[in-house]
Amino acid sequence: MIAEILCVGTELLLGEIVNTNAQYLAKELAKLGVPIHYQTVVGDNGDRIKAALDIAFSRANLVVITGGLGPTKDDLTKEILADYFHRPLLLDPKADEDIRNRLKKYGHHKVSESNRKQAFMPEGATILYNDWGTAPGCIIEEQGKTAILLPGPPGEMQHLFQKAAEIYIKEKSTQTFLSYNIQIEGVGESMAADRIDHLLDLSNPTVATYAGKKEPYVFASIAAATDQESITPH
Repeated sequence: MIAEILCVGTELLLGEIVNTNAQYLAKELAKLGVPIHYQTVVGDNGDRIKAALDIAFSRANLVVITGGLGPTKDDLTKEILADYFHRPLLLDPKADEDIRNRLKKYGHHKVSESNRKQAFMPEGATILYNDWGTAPGCIIEEQGKTAILLPGPPGEMQHLFQKAAEIYIKEKSTQTFLSYNIQIEGVGESMAADRIDHLLDLSNPTVATYAGKKEPYVFASIAAATDQESITPH
């Protein structure tokens, strides 16, 4: 399983808000033993979202997508994803009921068509019901490709990831991934790299240096079938 993170939102693309979703997902996927080779941010544009999906699935078999699930016209991710997998959008009764109940709690007793569109989900998808907001997510599997679609608000995204997406990935993943950050004192990054030069070309574990605010760090990671295997000396 190789993953790519695709974050949708013009506000992210233009730097209006910090993309904490990508940081969170990268850490969580790494913990689950899923390698991530690329992260992509794309604005709220249907053609460009479709192009980003094409590119992502050309180099990964799992794409985790955030954003674009809201009620407005520029929230297009779900519609583009349904079209990508050639699936119609169908009203999900539970999602519809959840949205109505949540809006009532907000004091809105009439559900607009814009809000109701959030209850339409791709046919055959596994629905990730959202008890923190009005936008459910979903998982679509087809011909070796899997897309996990999560809402953009960080609290909702993290909640749905932990509640459902993480469980799904654990069932599919065949390895674990451990990483360690080692702070180096007394030398700069280049000198530290020179001293561990014989380790920098390893493929598993991988070892790399990077500059911190004051001292450099060595980052080491290893993939293995189990936690026990990954920490057993060889």
